[in-house]
Amino acid sequence: MKLLKIKNSKISGKVKISGAKNAALPLIAMTILAKNEIVINNIPNVADINTMLKLLKLLGSEIEFQNNTLKINTNSINSTTATYDIVKTMRASILTLGPLLARFKECKVSLPGGCAIGLRPVDLHIKALEKMGAEILIENGYIHAKCHELVGCEIIFDKITVTGTENIIMAAVLAKGETKILNAAKEPEVVQLCEILKENGVKIEGIGTSTLSIQGQTDLIEIKPFSVIPDRIEAGTYLCAGAIANSKLTITNIIPTHIENIISKLEEMNFSFEKNKNSVTILPTDEIKPVNIVTNEHPGFPTDMQAQFMAVATQANGVSTIEERLFENRFMHVAELNRLGADIKINGKVATIYGNKQLVGADVMATDLRASSALVLAGIIASGQTTIHRVYHLFRGYENLTEKLKNIGVDILLEEE
Repeated sequence: MKLLKIKNSKISGKVKISGAKNAALPLIAMTILAKNEIVINNIPNVADINTMLKLLKLLGSEIEFQNNTLKINTNSINSTTATYDIVKTMRASILTLGPLLARFKECKVSLPGGCAIGLRPVDLHIKALEKMGAEILIENGYIHAKCHELVGCEIIFDKITVTGTENIIMAAVLAKGETKILNAAKEPEVVQLCEILKENGVKIEGIGTSTLSIQGQTDLIEIKPFSVIPDRIEAGTYLCAGAIANSKLTITNIIPTHIENIISKLEEMNFSFEKNKNSVTILPTDEIKPVNIVTNEHPGFPTDMQAQFMAVATQANGVSTIEERLFENRFMHVAELNRLGADIKINGKVATIYGNKQLVGADVMATDLRASSALVLAGIIASGQTTIHRVYHLFRGYENLTEKLKNIGVDILLEEE
């Protein structure tokens, strides 16, 4: 088990943002629908990606992954069972359910694990696939799905689900007729999946809206090389590093429109920015102002950024609030931030952060991916040393984290416990 030791640091410089983990995962699952070897560039080398590749390899895929470039051929798949020992560590493995069922007409996928940030049930995926003609049985912790063929229909999601939308998009590619998805997720990662499919011959309408129409086809698709979009959550996390340290910091290799909702909240906190085509620089301010945040589905404020903003809000001149509307257990970092000297109170779904607090280094525990990054941010400004335990969560989603932080001046050390 590894731990991170962080000391109070002055930061400045540039950070190059990696490919988006949450875009790469469904795109890797999508390769199950392809008839050729596919080359995907800008894949981040993080634990969740390596878990997904391990799963595809166990199913029989031929995989070569180096220097952020993936070559994958799924024509050699000889098993359609995604086993618990892989799936338990990462929820995104559920993304293999739709494409495996569409291509092979039968599969077994373990009920998923991953971050402990709420129930996040897969019943929406299952109901939608059943409506498309699948017979699904849940037994011994596995989703056992089979069909004679999937048939396009109208799917109305009771609530917006990113992975549910992605799963049904992929299933619809090889379904008979048209599939219409209402209340579809609109995240940039969903948009990229649709765009890649469309660029390679799949008829999709409504990309980027809440209503998607996908025309099914009988043939597997041939997919040309492409690159994964930059990670908007990683970009937002480093912007929050600049904010909490009140320092000038530039992030490069971004799509600015993907982080407008993050920049907007930092502007409310009195930060200003220099913006370019694919980079943005946060500038220090004479006063960090408090902020009120409500998490919501895209284009609302991303739930994956609320922990980082909570850390920044500890330094604001006043009282901030964060309302978490998407997940029920996503305030587990509050107790750890309070250990460092923050003053945060929770009432149901709302956290109230009392600012102007001098944080002091202590031993803290990472509980999930984004909570971990909030503790890293707090450690940058806490006096003395902050030691973060169970940091494996961090490496699920942040590529070269320690190297990138060292490059901007953070005194950080990764050690064995």
